[in-house]
Amino acid sequence: MTKFKNTYPKEDDEALLMQYLFDETVALFHRLRVTAEQVHHRQEMSAGGRGILKDLARNGAQTVPQMARTRFVSRQHIQTLVNLLIDEGYVELLDNPAHKSSHLVSLTATGKNLIEEMNLRETKLLTALETDIDLEDLQTTVQVLQQMRQLLASKQWQQLLETNK
Repeated sequence: MTKFKNTYPKEDDEALLMQYLFDETVALFHRLRVTAEQVHHRQEMSAGGRGILKDLARNGAQTVPQMARTRFVSRQHIQTLVNLLIDEGYVELLDNPAHKSSHLVSLTATGKNLIEEMNLRETKLLTALETDIDLEDLQTTVQVLQQMRQLLASKQWQQLLETNK
């Protein structure tokens, strides 16, 4: 495993530690984007398209506006990706009993098969990866990242942004 030099000093300052967490998360995001391209090189699909498929597999059918809100991107951006996925036969639009003009986007059988293939490929590689990160640390990391994501989506964060314009 590649070892990176720890460039962050030990700190007791919560705000500074959050900045370090943000820096590392951004660096990891960029590394994961490259890694996904390496792992899924057989598919000519964007990271956004793969993300939508994975999200639909994990959370079920959703509307384009729902997907846009959870990803903090425009509805138009998601609609463009969904249109490409429809053209490829990976997703389909279903009637939405809750809203006449906003269809539900759902995986097709082809889309489900593709996600299964992607997950198998990722699992195979991740299982073979030797790491000295223990399971408890991984669980804590997942929880911390979820809490940070929720915090940045909170009303408190939005209010802080508004007062610091």
